[in-house]
Amino acid sequence: MAGSKPQMLVLASASPRRIQLLQQAGIEPARILPADIDETPLRAEHPRSLAKRLAKEKAEKALVTLKSEAKAQPAFVLAADTVVAVGRRILPKAETIDDAVYCLQLLSGRAHRVYSGICLVTPSGKLRQRLVETRLRFRRLSRQDIDRYIASGEWRGKAGAYAVQGLAGAFVVKIAGSYTSVVGLPLYETVALLAGEGFDTTAGWSAQGVP
Repeated sequence: MAGSKPQMLVLASASPRRIQLLQQAGIEPARILPADIDETPLRAEHPRSLAKRLAKEKAEKALVTLKSEAKAQPAFVLAADTVVAVGRRILPKAETIDDAVYCLQLLSGRAHRVYSGICLVTPSGKLRQRLVETRLRFRRLSRQDIDRYIASGEWRGKAGAYAVQGLAGAFVVKIAGSYTSVVGLPLYETVALLAGEGFDTTAGWSAQGVP
């Protein structure tokens, strides 16, 4: 029965955006366990396949770490990965100014897709996955737009070199799909996945003053 014993959620990510989105839904991870993996796409790998594969590898790596601990407890392990793509072209997580310029020039005035893979491993060892696709279109960006956005530093470490919840929200002409997925975690699908596997997603609501 849900709520009959404490349920432990381990988030296999140190992303502050994913943590904040879960907290927004009233879900507080019991533990943050980043899973560092090689995120290099395989040869000819489709963006949607990459998002699913990386989410699965992150969940599996975090699970191995948990099982290696002397006092490991059964837990739900949640992982996610976000991939930004123009057609089949996968955009990098921008780490340099050259990366950022490349991404923003490519996105300027064009439609692109954001794929979010989520993977959940249940305490009994079941593995469940979801893939969420969101379509966006950016307005045409001037060189001044790009230069000033780069000067903000907001692009660093972001897939596609932008954060939709920040300054780059002003670039978005149209979005079709999950906004939270573009931020970093498709909230509806994640909560539904957890609830479907028996995790009580509303247990923390009363603690936050929600009637």
